[in-house]
Amino acid sequence: MHILIFLLLSLLSLFACTDDGDDPNNNSNNNNNMEDGLPIISIDPIDVLEGDENSFIYLNIRLSKASEDTVSAVVSTISNTAIANEDFVAVESEPIVFEPGQVLLNFKIEILGDTEYEQDELFFLQTYIPVNADLGDHIAANITIQNDDLNTNIPIPTSGTTSPLSYDGMELIWQDEFDATSDLSQNWTFEIGNGNSGWGNNELQYYRAENASLVDGHLVIEAREESFGGRAYTSSRMITKNDFNFQYGRVDIRAALPKGQGIWPALWMLGNNISTVGWPQCGEIDIMEIVGHEPNLLHGTAHWSGGGSHQYNTGTIQLSSGSFNSSFHIFSVIWNETSIEWLLDDVPYHTMQITAAEFSEFQSEFFFIFNVAVGGNWPGSPDATTNFPQRMIVDYIRVFQ
Repeated sequence: MHILIFLLLSLLSLFACTDDGDDPNNNSNNNNNMEDGLPIISIDPIDVLEGDENSFIYLNIRLSKASEDTVSAVVSTISNTAIANEDFVAVESEPIVFEPGQVLLNFKIEILGDTEYEQDELFFLQTYIPVNADLGDHIAANITIQNDDLNTNIPIPTSGTTSPLSYDGMELIWQDEFDATSDLSQNWTFEIGNGNSGWGNNELQYYRAENASLVDGHLVIEAREESFGGRAYTSSRMITKNDFNFQYGRVDIRAALPKGQGIWPALWMLGNNISTVGWPQCGEIDIMEIVGHEPNLLHGTAHWSGGGSHQYNTGTIQLSSGSFNSSFHIFSVIWNETSIEWLLDDVPYHTMQITAAEFSEFQSEFFFIFNVAVGGNWPGSPDATTNFPQRMIVDYIRVFQ
């Protein structure tokens, strides 16, 4: 009789233990682990600059709490866009050990530096076969190798229109020729991140300073298809606010533009008082905008607040042949107290009178913004036809008064 009772109890115990199945992600199993008091192993993700020479990084591997027992696990690297033994030295089946009471270990990985321009690259460090611990949801950590080399193999257009260094009755008061002596940090500030609601337009990119470079006397802003900051694309947005602001004059910008569905380059200006009055009360003058699926159609626009609501006035011009991607063009505005005139290659194509009181925004100082957006309300998202990277190449910007 005692033997029969023992067998029945054993069977009941077996069914109870297997009721939740063997799924390691099953909540009941996780609860059992917590009841057992097992610490959770996790690895901190890390971003690291690639560098020109090989270097070591140190990752933090943690326990969620101290243990009275020795805790161990096995770690290894997993290639992704970063390749083992090309971009980093592979780690295979290496054990780590936490002594009783220890909650933090530093794990060393060697990064293989070079001077070659590349996209940012990703690999993982994973943990498995834990002893006296649990992995929880922290099986692997992201390691991002950030490119810090300039792309010097960018094709620069060799044709296009040019503009003079002087105009009758006007003086050159400010310029950036983006040559070897230029210092972007002297004239420009980079705006970083994905802004508020995708910079107010549901744009898809994350803006970084690393996407702008000086190449052969040109500024290059490059839109890339790469994951960063929770976004699938990166680009750059740079402004002259607090470095150069002005009221009235002629602006000439020589540039070649990117193209493709979902690509949205702009050379434009905002009122310097935007931080106090907001948009559109500060006013906006778009010297050049195109949407990449219409690479031969140029838009020049002004935005302002009229009667408490957003108002705008725009003009367009279409190239008779070719696109703004294949050669340089001169994008200009002539702005004074009575009007704003937009020009393409020194030919006017749109004029707006600004003497009425509702246009008071345009009687104050403005600053410049250069950016290449990806996606957004106007151009829509990239699709299978969109090639990356896409580049806006600026030869110079000049302001005359």
